[in-house]
Amino acid sequence: MTQRFDVLAFGAHPDDVEVAMGGTIAKLSDKGLSTLFVDLCDGEPTRYASRGARQLQAVEAARILGVTRLTLDFHDRLIRDTVEARLAVARLIRVHRPRYVFTTKGSGVHPDHRAVTEIVVNGVFYARLPKWDEVHEVEGAIEGTEPHEVDRLFFARCRMEPAWSSFDFAVDISDTFDRKEAAIAAYASVFHGDQARLVERYAAEDQYHGSLLGVRYAEPFQARSPLLIGDPTAFAKVPFG
Repeated sequence: MTQRFDVLAFGAHPDDVEVAMGGTIAKLSDKGLSTLFVDLCDGEPTRYASRGARQLQAVEAARILGVTRLTLDFHDRLIRDTVEARLAVARLIRVHRPRYVFTTKGSGVHPDHRAVTEIVVNGVFYARLPKWDEVHEVEGAIEGTEPHEVDRLFFARCRMEPAWSSFDFAVDISDTFDRKEAAIAAYASVFHGDQARLVERYAAEDQYHGSLLGVRYAEPFQARSPLLIGDPTAFAKVPFG
């Protein structure tokens, strides 16, 4: 696949991106921006289904949100920040040349979530560097690609991880929340039995963040570097200014 994408969104497992930023991704799709979801692994074995079911559900979730999906061949529970993983991300960035990269920010409740954060941060940096052909230890790893520097790297909060004390901005997803819920509901192999209650918690979190900003639902984000705008009137009105 060599298609250009406006957005690359990386998650450790299928459903991570949908849960953390599904409403935002749906809004980007509505604006005509093309998005590629990249799952670092297939999420197997899954709790409530036989092998392969989660991948089919991931395809359906991507369809609901209007995105394309790609799965890498790392292993659930064993994802680590390695040079190999960084180069895999860097190669995708150099091939697809997105303006925006999103991933989740994990603090280590699930080690895969901490790893994906570091892998993507380092992969974004690797993607911009020239002369990889002179680094003989990784010879051929990103052969045939050109350096690419993204406009912005943003982090959504991985919902398995502790709550953030602050965030840099939030996206009003009131008009796309139903599609986010539908994408999450596609994962019957994950959100079933005792785990089904997580869906209610995720909705409550989006509602809480929305309440802080005077909207029904919102998704919070942190930025890799300070936010810069050319027009300070671009910000939406919120209660108390």
